[in-house]
Amino acid sequence: MPVYDYKCVQCGHRFDLLRSVSSRDDVVCPKCGGAVARVYEGKWSMGRSTGSGGCSCGGNCQGCAGCGK
Repeated sequence: MPVYDYKCVQCGHRFDLLRSVSSRDDVVCPKCGGAVARVYEGKWSMGRSTGSGGCSCGGNCQGCAGCGK
């Protein structure tokens, strides 16, 4: 199961959850019970998941698809 990053839209609390793909969107903030949004930061690139290469920009550049620059 993948780990997803979330951020509460009410209190700003950030947290990770191990969730199945089918239940990744029915999540509430464990701190305040508010609505959450998935956080996409590009921290998982193909190079990192395979153990070779890696992203030289850290995956945070605009429109990053794993260092396609």
